[in-house]
Amino acid sequence: MPKNLYTAKIHVDGGRDGRATADDAKLDVALAMPTALGGSGNGTNPEQLFAAGFAGCFASSLKFAAQAQKRDAGAVTVDGEATLVANDDGSFGLAIRLVARIPGLAGAERDAVVAEAKRICAYTNATRANVPFELTLA
Repeated sequence: MPKNLYTAKIHVDGGRDGRATADDAKLDVALAMPTALGGSGNGTNPEQLFAAGFAGCFASSLKFAAQAQKRDAGAVTVDGEATLVANDDGSFGLAIRLVARIPGLAGAERDAVVAEAKRICAYTNATRANVPFELTLA
């Protein structure tokens, strides 16, 4: 049975042109439609927040997997992109692209760490089979 470890609590007022605040006040950001979608761009947007969360979680998963396998991954970095897509049925979805750098590992060792990170990452588990996911290793 799953064990709850942490719950993030966010309040959004005004949707994509509003404000998002966390119950602990660690996050307090203006939300705005990006200029690419005809908005003002005077704030962050849900896709940026999702990309940040996904990249952060995956980077931590890479480091955790390397440590569990007793490997030194070096200074892991991950760049993330979350693309808002319009589906043929009129609904909207996301596509995710990550570029990961694992300077301490190469070859089979790197592949084993990446495979384990994909398995354990909360975001890859939450989106598996319903969100296109592309991972590039740089």
